[in-house]
Amino acid sequence: MIITSADADIGDARRATSEFVKRSGATAAIDDVVLVVSELVTNAVRHTVGWWRLKVQVQPRGLVVDVEDSSWVPPALRNPGWDAVGGRGWCIVQHLADSVEVFENSGGKTVRASWARS
Repeated sequence: MIITSADADIGDARRATSEFVKRSGATAAIDDVVLVVSELVTNAVRHTVGWWRLKVQVQPRGLVVDVEDSSWVPPALRNPGWDAVGGRGWCIVQHLADSVEVFENSGGKTVRASWARS
């Protein structure tokens, strides 16, 4: 499944991911995957200027979520106070996914979250 900022918003990304994971037979927890997608796409919208692209796929070793965006700046772990409105997304992503990687690409970066097949 691939969707882009040209034809979708954050809510569309969540809904499409939920439906895809349900139909795919992946063993990853749907709520975890949807929350990670929500955080990664929200970060792309808030912290970059330009486009984003979400790709969710089932591979032999598990479920993989890639969010590409137009910035080369990698996500950063923040330490928000208890009363802060934001700043927890990257920590949530790292906690819920089995693995998280960041790659540079020709137009910016790709953040990959993966869940191993159980």
